[in-house]
Amino acid sequence: MTAACALNSQAQNHAATEAINSTALASHIKVLASDAFEGRKPFTRGEDSSVNYIAREFKKIGLIPGNGDSYFQNVPMVSILSKPTPLVIKGNNGTMNLDYGTDFVAATRYPVPQVKLPPSEMVFAGYGIVAPEFGWNDYAGLDVKGKTVVVLINDPGQLDPALFRGKNMTYYGRWTYKFEEASRQGAAGVIIIHNDAGASYPWSVVRNGWANSKLHLASDEKDIHRTLMEGWITQDAAIRMFKQAGVSPDIMEQAKTKGFKPVDLHLTAEVVINNTIQNSTSRNVIGILNGASAPAEAIAYTAHWDHFGIGPVINGDSIYNGAVDNATGVAGLLVLANAFKKLNPAPKRSVIFVAVTGEEQGLLGSEYYVNHLKNPASIVADINLDVMNTFGKTSDVTIIGYGQSELEDYAAKVAAAQGRTIVPEAHPEGGWFFRSDHFNFAKKGIPGLYIGPGTNVIGKSKDYASEKIKLYNTTKYHTPKDEYDPETWDLAGMTEDVRLLFQVGYKLANNGLWPKWKETSEFKALRK
Repeated sequence: MTAACALNSQAQNHAATEAINSTALASHIKVLASDAFEGRKPFTRGEDSSVNYIAREFKKIGLIPGNGDSYFQNVPMVSILSKPTPLVIKGNNGTMNLDYGTDFVAATRYPVPQVKLPPSEMVFAGYGIVAPEFGWNDYAGLDVKGKTVVVLINDPGQLDPALFRGKNMTYYGRWTYKFEEASRQGAAGVIIIHNDAGASYPWSVVRNGWANSKLHLASDEKDIHRTLMEGWITQDAAIRMFKQAGVSPDIMEQAKTKGFKPVDLHLTAEVVINNTIQNSTSRNVIGILNGASAPAEAIAYTAHWDHFGIGPVINGDSIYNGAVDNATGVAGLLVLANAFKKLNPAPKRSVIFVAVTGEEQGLLGSEYYVNHLKNPASIVADINLDVMNTFGKTSDVTIIGYGQSELEDYAAKVAAAQGRTIVPEAHPEGGWFFRSDHFNFAKKGIPGLYIGPGTNVIGKSKDYASEKIKLYNTTKYHTPKDEYDPETWDLAGMTEDVRLLFQVGYKLANNGLWPKWKETSEFKALRK
């Protein structure tokens, strides 16, 4: 490269970086999080408003459609609104009737008007984990066909740092895994015992999330391989259940012991689930900037556009605007696309921008997108934007899933150039790496970078960031209070974070390298 070309490249990079600013980000957040978008729930007017807005912006920026001649990728889904009767638990010591919403939530994946879980023997199966690499099998020697398994949230490392990865939750700790494994074992029902620490959110989040219809990718098998019933109970209800069974609640603590044996509770569970079913098609929105010299190789940027729409009224408000979660991420995606389009020439590799649907219902849009890639091996990396910083500049940036891949090394270099450092997430026990859309790329062996807000806000007390994050998680997350507030939001930190993600993607799009998983990552073998 000549000196003139190098200077031009630096100028282009600088101009693109400057296009990432608080004003541009706020303009998109204001629209996406407005009441007019009705909480951006799939299958609603809010979806139409959201995907059409994103597609118009992609076209305005100059990206080419990412699905033939269309910006839209249809994602066939089925919506199931499950309304259970009380969960009836019977035993020698009497009958418990658990109230829906207060004591338990439950749903089914079967797209039929009614599902009945007949009296089903209940077994406490510890954490409900089968993990050969950790020498752990809660189902060893256990036949649960036709039974209802009761399991704990998270994995044993939550309570014993010598087990699994200690406080760093593995995928085995996620609720989605619990349901999947119970189905593989042939169970008729599965109930997860909630606790705030293990789940990393309060019962209200579970209750609110399950009060609405649940979305699933449409399947020709009609989900016949799943349990009839999937649900949660509160820890208080679980303690009452164990006492009814004549079993000490201490059994929940004992379940962290390696070699723990499942316990037959000598109880039965039964429930009737009435369903309202809607088959429909949601949409991912995809725009592409073709690479100048290696267009077959691509960097992907992802952000989910969906939220919960209109739901239960809380303090007079029923619109779940999802301003932080995830209007911020989509705004970042659009601003990044605009920044990359300002580069001339374009980066060597292609850059794909994907606004995915169904994240709040189990990462559905990204799962569909990744499963329908013609050549997953062509994706160099995924850079994911979800729940961005709204409280000011930080001297650091958080890496979610620290220790997973070399992408964090790229982030560290860019952060250093900004005068910042990278730090591991403060609460890895929450399993955040498995809770956003980059995870579906990881399951195909594609490294993913997912950052969170920094921990040290410049000019504020050392606890300012953690207090802001805690306040959001406990009072606004997945509620109508997650609204855009220009009077209190400070997007300077988000701006710097999005600029960091731009520079990481810019380097990957031009250096011809393929970032690797770290040696200790469970995804390393998948890339090979």
